[in-house]
Amino acid sequence: MLITGASRGLGRELATLYAADGWRVIGCVRGQASFDGNIETHSLDVSDAGSIAALGRALEGVAIDVLINNAGIRGDTGGLTTLDGDEFLEVMRINTLAPLLLARALQANVVAGENRVIANISSRAGSLAEGTLDDDDGDYAYRCSKAALNMATVKLAQDFRKDGIAILSLHPGWVKTDMGGGEANVPVATSADGLKAMIDQAGMADTGSFRSYDGRRISW
Repeated sequence: MLITGASRGLGRELATLYAADGWRVIGCVRGQASFDGNIETHSLDVSDAGSIAALGRALEGVAIDVLINNAGIRGDTGGLTTLDGDEFLEVMRINTLAPLLLARALQANVVAGENRVIANISSRAGSLAEGTLDDDDGDYAYRCSKAALNMATVKLAQDFRKDGIAILSLHPGWVKTDMGGGEANVPVATSADGLKAMIDQAGMADTGSFRSYDGRRISW
């Protein structure tokens, strides 16, 4: 399996969890990172289309059972008054465009795998129906990027159905990581355990769905 954003937080926890379960793990990191166990690292800057294309070339012919698009950033949280156009586009580039480019670059690898799952780590914050029910943070870029990622999941599910690849949007919860902050209420191990369980059992009946780490279906 291959996971982006593997150097810390949820990505690192998922990489470690899969490795402990006996999987060969390819952890993609932007800088330097060291891991214990069966985790192979590859350099990847998801904000750079050239870096994504280079990863595809480097892994040509390598079967990938599961691709987890985990790398992401939050951006400004100050609301409309502090919204910066360049930063907004950078969040969209990393959170939305990069998963699409990775799905394209590694499509043949996933087809060659056994599980054939692409999991996009999204967020309930990107749900038009539920995203602001109990959350009024002013993170315009992050919310818009995750809403767009959800549409990317639906489109990929249509396009990759012929290849038998299941595409998922997954909400990890409000996870206690650097991004989640000190008030987050879901331990990273709990989130990773739940996400792995759903990814491992995913099939074509689940493609194009939006689920929480605890199995609950989330409205688009």
